[in-house]
Amino acid sequence: MTYPTDLQRRVDDYLAGLGLNDGPGTAGLSEAMRYSLLAGGKRIRPVLALATAEALGRDPDDVLALAAALEMVHTYSLIHDDLPAMDDDDLRRGKPTCHRAFGEDVAILAGDGLFAEALFLVLDRQAGPPANVLAAVRELTAAAGVEGMVGGQYLDITAPAEIGPEDLRRLHALKTGRLIGASVDAVLLLAGADEPARIAYHRFAAELGVLFQIVDDILDVTGDDAALGKPSGSDARHGRRTYVSVLGLERARELAGESHAEARAALAQAPGDTRRLAQIADYILTRQT
Repeated sequence: MTYPTDLQRRVDDYLAGLGLNDGPGTAGLSEAMRYSLLAGGKRIRPVLALATAEALGRDPDDVLALAAALEMVHTYSLIHDDLPAMDDDDLRRGKPTCHRAFGEDVAILAGDGLFAEALFLVLDRQAGPPANVLAAVRELTAAAGVEGMVGGQYLDITAPAEIGPEDLRRLHALKTGRLIGASVDAVLLLAGADEPARIAYHRFAAELGVLFQIVDDILDVTGDDAALGKPSGSDARHGRRTYVSVLGLERARELAGESHAEARAALAQAPGDTRRLAQIADYILTRQT
C-alpha cells in the first residue's frame, strides 16, 4: 500500500537537525534522546500532521515544528513503556531499548526531556497566530495526559481480567488513539479551521486511532519479530487486554475492516484534498510492522 514517504523524509530530516540543547555536561542525555528519536519508524503521527496541512491547502513545511513535537511526545512514551516497571522490553525498532543502551535512570530522563523539548519546540518555532499555536499546544498536551495517552496507559495496567468491548475501545482510544487524533486536530486548530470543517476530520482521526491499535494487537500475535523490530507476543506475556485476547483474532480483523471503512467514510465528508490522508488510513489497515 502506498505511503507518503516524501512526507516521512521531511520529518526525518527535520528531526535530525534538532539540537536538543546539547549543553555542557548533558551531552550524554541528548545522545540518549536522539538515540530513540532517530531510531526510525514510519513517523505516522507527524506524517498525519503534514498530510492534514496539505489537505487544508497549506505547505506541510509550515507545521513541521508541531509535527516534530508529536513525534517527540510519542517517542517519550515508547521509552517509558519499554522500562522494566512497564513492559520490560529489550528491543524497539530493531535496536536495544533506551534503558538497555543507557540505563534506566538516563532513559527516564530522556523521556522526560523529550516531552519538555516538544513543548518548547512548538512554542519557540511554530509559526501562526499566538492563539492558534496555544490551541494546538493545548490539544497536544491534553492528548498526552490523563484524558489521553497516560490515562489510557493507566487503564491498561490496571484493567481487570474481564473487560468488555466498550471498555476496551475506551482504553485504547485514550492510550493510542488520542495522540493520533491530535496529529490531525492540532493542525486544524493551528490553521484556525471552523467547527463544521473540523467535525469530519475529527471523526476520521478518532477512528484512525482505533484502527491503528486493532492492527497493532493483531500484529503482536501474527507479526514477525524482525519485521516488527521488537518481540512479538509482548501483550500476552504481560497479560494486556487486547482486541485479540478479548474478541479473538478473526473478530479483531473484522473490526479493523469496519474501523477502516468508518475512517474513510468520515474522510469523504471532509473538505479539501484528503487523498494523502486516505493513503495513510489504507497503509495502517495493511501494515506489517
